[in-house]
Amino acid sequence: MTRRQFVHRSAATLLLPAAVRAEGAGRCYELRVYAAHPGKLDALNARFRDHTCALFKKHGMTNGGYFMPVENAERKLVYFLLYADRAARDASWKAFMADPDWKRAAAASEKDGPLVAKVESQMLETTDFSPECKLERKTPERVFEWRTYTTPAKLLPNLLERFRGNTCGLFTKHGMTNVIYWTLASGQPGADVTLTYLLAHASAEAAAASFKAFRADPEWTRVREASEKAAGGSLTVADGVKSVMMVPTDYSPLA
Repeated sequence: MTRRQFVHRSAATLLLPAAVRAEGAGRCYELRVYAAHPGKLDALNARFRDHTCALFKKHGMTNGGYFMPVENAERKLVYFLLYADRAARDASWKAFMADPDWKRAAAASEKDGPLVAKVESQMLETTDFSPECKLERKTPERVFEWRTYTTPAKLLPNLLERFRGNTCGLFTKHGMTNVIYWTLASGQPGADVTLTYLLAHASAEAAAASFKAFRADPEWTRVREASEKAAGGSLTVADGVKSVMMVPTDYSPLA
């Protein structure tokens, strides 16, 4: 089945943002997740607030969004950075790690023990349908949802086509804000089967109401069924959709 056969140019599709290329499209993004040691999350946030973010900027990195999960038993801090390209990323981190100001800040913050138990990092690329990611704080403060989809082998293009042609527009129709959409940079585990993205909502309750309306929308039912028929099955593996509700930190450029 072709795109023309299952992509309906509905009102929802027409609600896609006019700027369909993400700000800095072609730039390099890095999503980092830190798990703090017990009792150290406040100190970790203080170090970012008072030192780390400014030092990132000093060394050519662009601070994106900084968030903490609403349910945060693992004491996580989730954030993303922007770079001109991968070479710039590597040069920036090398200079940052060698900076005496960073070494002093790290040593002072860790006088009673290290703050971070685990660091995870993913290099990301924006999709061609990702909206412009505006790094701005809004009032009242929003909640953000980090969603990750894993597809069966060879079906990531089908999932991307469904988001490009319909899903993003339907999200907008039902009151959600598309923030940014990424795939993993090539060479990383799961790069050929993973879509990860951020949505913004007025509240957790608003998020639940929006998704309830989205899933009940006849247009979504038609699109899902047509796309799955074309692909020969579901576009996500079993348990292949993960969602994390997050709140921005007080120092996050995106809130």
